[in-house]
Amino acid sequence: MARINYVELPVRDVPGLKQFYTQAFGWSFTDFGPDYAGMTGGDVDLGLNGDTDQWTAQLLPVIEVEDLEAALDQVLAAGGTVTLPIFSFPGGRRFHFKDPHGHELGVWKSEAQ
Repeated sequence: MARINYVELPVRDVPGLKQFYTQAFGWSFTDFGPDYAGMTGGDVDLGLNGDTDQWTAQLLPVIEVEDLEAALDQVLAAGGTVTLPIFSFPGGRRFHFKDPHGHELGVWKSEAQ
């Protein structure tokens, strides 16, 4: 079943924000390259995205699916608009879209699936 399991924040200072969340909540992060870190292990995980080419205007809820291409087709058929086509990243692939009211979300599939 598709579910929101990830929230991503566009950030200018990945190391600084990692330090903030570690100090404030005791979270530990895994680095996925120089511009990305993720905190995993909870019901909803958190990503810190320092890659300005992938930034969204607001925080980005991300929906995990089993079939990324089918999800893309379903989003388009339902009236969504793709804002960032499918791309690969360490750990999987994803795309971004806006719903008919303008909310931007991501959809991803783990490479482990």
